[in-house]
Amino acid sequence: MAETHVLFVEDDDVIREATQLALERDGFVVTAMPDGLQGLAAFRANRPDIALLDVMVPGLDGVSLCRRIRDESTVPVIMLSARADSIDVVLGLEAGADDYVTKPFDGAVLVARIRAVLRRFGHAGGATGGEPAAAGRQSSQGGVLVFGDLEVDTEGMEVRKGGEPVALTPTEMRLLLEFSAAPGTVLSRDRLLERVWEYGWGGDTRVVDVHVQRLRTKIGQDRIETVRGFGYKLKG
Repeated sequence: MAETHVLFVEDDDVIREATQLALERDGFVVTAMPDGLQGLAAFRANRPDIALLDVMVPGLDGVSLCRRIRDESTVPVIMLSARADSIDVVLGLEAGADDYVTKPFDGAVLVARIRAVLRRFGHAGGATGGEPAAAGRQSSQGGVLVFGDLEVDTEGMEVRKGGEPVALTPTEMRLLLEFSAAPGTVLSRDRLLERVWEYGWGGDTRVVDVHVQRLRTKIGQDRIETVRGFGYKLKG
């Protein structure tokens, strides 16, 4: 099995070196950079499997770096933030990050979150594995679900709106698959955290809210309905 290459951008020397050693002990190949500009250059040169970006780094901050990476790739991105309630967390998610971890973090927790992100990206790239059985209205082509002008190809992992392709990140695709498997059913934020982000514990529901909003901008603002106090549902 090929080794997993991690790009780690962190300006604190102690945290950067300690985290790099911890990740390498778990079998990851790590490229560690102290600022965003060097991080962007390393990303373009090495094309890592996943990027860990601290929010507050010099040269090019983590949020801006995330946007630059997302302009070029759907590689998974995890943001690292020193404050769980910081607006930077939301800004990072809006910039295209798939998840975030609050500092200080336990090395085992970080590794678990990295592996969870990589697992769901592997599912989104091909067979759906543990995805729920497809529901909804299927077209004559079998794996294509149709919701108005929205078409979700659950086998080819492609989405079209009005006949035009829609580019989704793997996390957005998994989120849409959850909705399209149960159209009209209200899905709670906790359920989506468990199914899409593989959290076995209560996570931060802002991750869900921001990704739902990002998904809405791509498939239509009125396609996913907010059911206040309960969650979200896909309109059939």
